[in-house]
Parts: sequence; structure tokens; C-alpha cells
Amino acid sequence: MKRPNLFLLILAAVLIPMMAKAQTHPVVQREHISIRDEGGRGSTVILIPGLSSPRAVWDGVVPGLKAKHHVLTVQVNGFGGDDPRDNLKPGILDGIVAELDSHIRDRKIASPAVVGHSMGGLVAMMLAVRHPDSAGRVMVVDALPFIGTIFQGGATVAAVTPNAVRMRDMIAATPPAKSPVTADPGGIWSNTPAGRIQVAEWGRRADPRVVAQAMYEDLTTDLRPDIAKITARPFTVLYATGAGPQAKAIWERDYAGSPATLVPVADSLHFIMLDQPKIFAKALDEFLAK
Repeated sequence: MKRPNLFLLILAAVLIPMMAKAQTHPVVQREHISIRDEGGRGSTVILIPGLSSPRAVWDGVVPGLKAKHHVLTVQVNGFGGDDPRDNLKPGILDGIVAELDSHIRDRKIASPAVVGHSMGGLVAMMLAVRHPDSAGRVMVVDALPFIGTIFQGGATVAAVTPNAVRMRDMIAATPPAKSPVTADPGGIWSNTPAGRIQVAEWGRRADPRVVAQAMYEDLTTDLRPDIAKITARPFTVLYATGAGPQAKAIWERDYAGSPATLVPVADSLHFIMLDQPKIFAKALDEFLAK
């Protein structure tokens, strides 16, 4: 039997670990978020998931985006099983916005496209309002500038705060679920059993303490007075209409006077990327092509 070439064995021992390392996605870890470089070339697209959601929310579109763009995916510390770090105290949303701006400036990323779902959409708008140079274009996916208006048309931060406090305290005191979600939990997040199971499983893996505080800050942040100041173009808002005709009235009312272009998505609930993946991918491509 022919003995293996010693040089080839040594070469393999050196190259194989290097190749494996090269195939991993670099992650920048900060105190409120982590930012993973998914690769790709071209203009930069930053994808921000919503409450309790990991960066895996964007798995359906990342491969296609990388053909024309450099893609960065964000994950909030404490979601997706990550260490909460600084997200066990107030200031989560402010911290996320500041760290996104810092990352964009430190790496001299020119006019990135910022795409956010749900709470991530609120973060994208906050970034565009506070740091206009850090958001060249903005896409908001099924998020309002003030979520309180879903519960009551004339809602104010003061009016929703007592309920927000109760919800925060209740969720923070809930012990993490240990068993994976395998049965349809129902709910309004997705219009398919598979989608609802997936969303529930993502939620199970999120730290309840971080979810509680982030949800409280989401509920008590009102950007309505500021969205008219957003200079990012395009500024596109996708919203789901699967819950009924009232969605159109709510979204048109709350974005009135802003430069946002509203795009309704039929036959979908909150997680549009799960319920209508082809329509979502097409809308994202059109937004990036403008």
C-alpha cells in the first residue's frame, strides 16, 4: 500500500482549518447588538429583525441579496439564545440605534439601505431621524411609528404606559420555556401553522427579560412627530392586510404627512417574509433598485 505524501498531509492540516474559518461569517459583537457580515458585493444592506426575532428571519432573502449587495444582519443581544449583555437594563432601543450608527461610521459605509421588521422597523426610522447620514434608504416592514394606535386611534404614550408597565413586568417574570415548539400555538403573527410554529420557537429562545424591556420601549416610543423629517429615499413601508381592511386606514393615518410610500401586502399577517416570501423578495428588490 502506497504511503501518503507527508508534505500533502501537513498542507492539508494547515489549509483545512483556514478554509473552514474563511467560510464563517465575521460577527462584530457590541453591547446591545451583534452585526454579522453575510458577504456579497455592492451597496450595503442592513437587515434588522423585530421583537424576540433572531437574524434568521432574513434567511429567505439573504442569498438573493448577496448577488448584488453587501449584506449585514443584526441580532439583538438576548434574542436567538444570545447573551443579553447590556440589554438587561433600560435604553435598549437607544443603544441599538447608537451602535448601528457607530458601526456605519467606523466602517465608512456610504448611504446603506436599512431594512427593519416590526420593532426593527421602528429602529430603522429612529436611525434615519437621528442620524440621516447613516441611512441612505429605509424600508419598514409592518411597523408603525407608534404602535399604541393599534389599540386606540387617539392613543398617547401616557395612555399606553400603565399597560406597557404591566406587560413588561409580567413577561420579565415568566420563566423561559424549555421545550421546543412543535404544535401550532395559533395567534396573529403568521397565516400558516408552520409560520406560527417558527415565530413561537424564535420567541421561546429569546430571553424574557430582554423581550420585556424591549417591548416596553417599543410600546412607549412615538415617532409620529419626527417621521416627516426622514430624508432617506426611498422611504418604503410594507404592511400586511391579512387581518382585515382596517390595516389600510391605520397605516395611512399614522404615516400621513410623511415621505413614506405605503405598499400593502395581501394574504399576509405580521411576518410578511414568511407568509408571502416571493412578494416580499420582489418588493425588496424593487426598493433597492430605485
